[in-house]
Amino acid sequence: MAHEENIALRQRYELLKGAEHHKNALIEELLRRVDQLTEDYHQERLDHARESHFNRDVQRKEMELQDELRKYKTVMDRDAFVLVLIDGDGMIFDDKLTSRGELGGREAAGLLWSSVTDFVHQNVPNLPSDYKVVTRIYANLKGLGDTCHRSGIIERPDMLDDFARGFTGSKQLFDFVDVGMGKDRADDKISEIFKLHLYDCHCRQIVFGCSHDNGYARLLEDVSEPSILNSITLLEGVPFERELAQLKTKYRTTRFEGLFRNTKINIYQQHYIQQPMQVQVQQSQPQPQSPTPQMNGLPPPPVQYQSPYQPTFSRATSGSPGNAAAHNPVAPTWASTAMTAPLVASPPPTPQPAPQPPVKQVPRNRYGQRIDPVAQYDPNEVKRIKKLKMCNVHFLRNDCPYDPCTHDHHYKPNKNELATLRYVSRMTPCKFGSECDDLKCIYGHRCPSDQEGKKDCRWGENCRFDRGVTRD
Repeated sequence: MAHEENIALRQRYELLKGAEHHKNALIEELLRRVDQLTEDYHQERLDHARESHFNRDVQRKEMELQDELRKYKTVMDRDAFVLVLIDGDGMIFDDKLTSRGELGGREAAGLLWSSVTDFVHQNVPNLPSDYKVVTRIYANLKGLGDTCHRSGIIERPDMLDDFARGFTGSKQLFDFVDVGMGKDRADDKISEIFKLHLYDCHCRQIVFGCSHDNGYARLLEDVSEPSILNSITLLEGVPFERELAQLKTKYRTTRFEGLFRNTKINIYQQHYIQQPMQVQVQQSQPQPQSPTPQMNGLPPPPVQYQSPYQPTFSRATSGSPGNAAAHNPVAPTWASTAMTAPLVASPPPTPQPAPQPPVKQVPRNRYGQRIDPVAQYDPNEVKRIKKLKMCNVHFLRNDCPYDPCTHDHHYKPNKNELATLRYVSRMTPCKFGSECDDLKCIYGHRCPSDQEGKKDCRWGENCRFDRGVTRD
């Protein structure tokens, strides 16, 4: 009995001992958690203080940046402008403006300014109200003036100089620039001005007038950023050339009706067809009669017109009825004198001018289109000449405008190499096409790769030349 009671007490003790152990373990775990929470709390306080400090710095910097942005925006808006860039060799103002010389130039500048402002108000958002319109037109004034004069648009070639003077003087930011003689001078200047302002933050829109020249397609193909594409508008005068027409889905286009010609100048059609030949008929006017007194009751002698030919007299043969009359003339009377035509001396012979050497002319077909001579070529020789990198302008025209030039000026080509070089140069289309009248032009006016008896060349639709130019 006593033994069983001892066992029960020991069991109860073990129970109490286990409970005490669990209590101690619980208390120890609670203390560890308190320590961890205390450490986390201090860390959170540090983090909060750091974040608060950082946020204050960020807010301060943000406010400073906003102030800077407002300043920059003010500066950008203050000098914002729209650039109108035109190749004047092909984008030619309407005849009614060009024919008026300086007054026409002033009127053209006013109409262009009005057309540009109307266009940007409708198509260019967020444009400051005090923006400026800057216009640059580049052209060969002498060559263009001669062409307009020969086509009957202007009375004399220097009227185009008057037009450019009026255009430039009408507004402070409008310039009609003469680039002088030489191929691609206007193209090169326009390309550089275009690149200079393409990424200019002050330039909000470029109105680019170049619809006549496929050469600008390479310049426009290099632009790919959407924001930059939206800042370019292609201005159409004559219809867009084939390669430029393919870019119409990529760029915005517009046309200013009545301001620029929508057809190319055809000096042959206008000179020979539109202007009828004027034939002047000179009518002979009778000479005034001077009063002549009557003699011996005879009427006054009639007025005689002098014949341009000297009268001839034939000597009568012996025995002929007229022989006596020839050797025994009747005494002259007033009547016989008046009825006889006066003798007029023969005019001296007109001196014949010295023969002049034949004037070189641009070869053209029956439609007035310029053509190039058909040349036979060796494909391997063409490849070799291309690799030599000779300057076409230097060797074929002797007036290279580039200094320094990126091509070779020191090679000594022979006659056959020069002929092949001329063929290589003809592979580049002339910007004036079949209307070119430059005797020294080294570029192509008809596809040099076409084949006799076929409409298209071996390049087919990819040919860069006008397929409407025929051989004859």
